[in-house]
Amino acid sequence: MNPLLDSLQPYPFEKLRALFKGITPPAALPHISFGIGEPKHPTPALIRDAVIDSLGGLAAYPSTLGSEALRTAIAQWVTQRYNLPPVDPATQVLPVAGSREALFALAQTVVDPARTVDGEAAIVLCPNPFYQIYEGAALLAGAQPYFVNSDPARNFACDYAAVPADVWARTQLLYVCSPGNPTGAVLTLDDWRELFALSDRYGFVIASDECYSEIYFDEANPPPGCLEAAHRLGRGFERLVMLSSLSKRSNVPGMRSGFVAGDAAILAKFLLYRTYHGAALSTVYQSASVAAWSDEAHVRENRTKYAQKFATVTPMLADVLDVRLPDAAFYLWADVTRTGLADDEFARRLYADYNVTVLPGSYLARTAQGTNPGRGFIRIALVADVDECTTGAQRIVDFCRGLAR
Repeated sequence: MNPLLDSLQPYPFEKLRALFKGITPPAALPHISFGIGEPKHPTPALIRDAVIDSLGGLAAYPSTLGSEALRTAIAQWVTQRYNLPPVDPATQVLPVAGSREALFALAQTVVDPARTVDGEAAIVLCPNPFYQIYEGAALLAGAQPYFVNSDPARNFACDYAAVPADVWARTQLLYVCSPGNPTGAVLTLDDWRELFALSDRYGFVIASDECYSEIYFDEANPPPGCLEAAHRLGRGFERLVMLSSLSKRSNVPGMRSGFVAGDAAILAKFLLYRTYHGAALSTVYQSASVAAWSDEAHVRENRTKYAQKFATVTPMLADVLDVRLPDAAFYLWADVTRTGLADDEFARRLYADYNVTVLPGSYLARTAQGTNPGRGFIRIALVADVDECTTGAQRIVDFCRGLAR
């Protein structure tokens, strides 16, 4: 067996199941889950109809490159969304079977484990807290993950200036997530300027996970993406790729449909890898994805629903926890320190007493440079409808007030 598999850590939800083992929550209270970031809004009819209309495509093998219609639809969306010069659908866009799969596979394409510095292994840099796929991708590519802590005092920005030069020299891939999971923080143009300068100096690839890019609160100010930042700063897409998905944008996590866009040279190698990897997107879902990327009305409606939930829930929770509206995405990242409970104990007791699931922040981070930056926080995924989210928030309020008595 591949010994690198033994280096993988349990996924956060495995830890959560272990934390809740043996607990029987009150049966009188229906379970409310704020734990997993799985959209619960209905899938738009235009996408469902497109799936049905495309079922004849099941008789053919899908192309790894994706259909010309899908690549064109994605290229047009990227160009319009990020105010870019025309993106080439033939060389700068590649459909993938969801951003999660592509985030993992990209490291297998980019990382050269034989290229060491003074005998030290290649490094993949990750934000901390982070999406655990980054770590697993690094380990199974034969690299060493290095975690860059975020700072709550700086809107959860990662402190890249604190990364030693010898770590940068070994870095082959940098994962960023903007809007971020779990904090919702968005990278600024100055942040991107810093990262581009570091990439130019040390030659590493930047992979920007932007699957939450379409969940935001101000229609006039969508979160900037990495390709937009590169264009605004007068550079090309060298050593830069973005990854996006329809899962959150269009409420179709079961389709596992996304794309990678950016540096044509990287995408050419990524296509070669994926041709052997065998992760082509179904022809049915390729056709449905064309419909999804070509329509913005359902996306605006989706944002309106999230905005309503945040406007309702955030002030409720702010009475008992340190919580504020994030920059974007659909998570509330709440500091539970004032309750006197550790984040995992808070989650355990909330489930036991009120049948509400939240995710401990420490499960979404690693101890790095002597600290776990997720410790003391919980992640609340506002994915259910507004009534269920309000009911769950009220239970959290009641739980916290009970602790104070």
